[in-house]
Amino acid sequence: MGRLDGRVALITGAASPRGQGAAEARLFAAEGARVVPADVQADVGQATAAPIGDAARYLHLDVTSDTSWHEVVETVCSAFGGIDVLVNNAGVWDAGTLEDLTPDAYRRVIEINQVGVFLGMREVSSHMRARGSGSIVNISSNAGLRVNLPNLAGGKALAYVASKWAVRGMTRSAALELAPFGVRVNAIFPGPV
Repeated sequence: MGRLDGRVALITGAASPRGQGAAEARLFAAEGARVVPADVQADVGQATAAPIGDAARYLHLDVTSDTSWHEVVETVCSAFGGIDVLVNNAGVWDAGTLEDLTPDAYRRVIEINQVGVFLGMREVSSHMRARGSGSIVNISSNAGLRVNLPNLAGGKALAYVASKWAVRGMTRSAALELAPFGVRVNAIFPGPV
């Protein structure tokens, strides 16, 4: 028996077989969960889900699209009866300083790393509240706890750091909002992976 027997987990950014999201999907499945590794890279995502077997089902998800989030959450709820765990793992890095980071590059990082987390929490929260339970895990970064810029890409991490501090703040706010409904919201702050 695993610690997650009978649970359903949606994990974003889970396409790369060597990435953190794929490792999370394998671990959740090993603990008894049915996992939905989701990503924009369909071929790689399906290849990541395949070795997990019947416990995994890859779904295409653009974390920056509220329509995509709605479709994926509805699909998971229809197929599995609900979502017990959301792991907001999708994220990107674009090195740049205040002077050389373009507005489009900055927005791309914020859209994926920050807005994607917001959209995911927003979409699953009504389902979890209605069930009276659930767990949302937002993957931030140690850059969201403290900024040691000389050691973080030579100080070229403005967009990334901004997005990860935002994830920290959103997590705290959502945790307070959803706690009365039995929904836990936590953040994890890993170092380089």
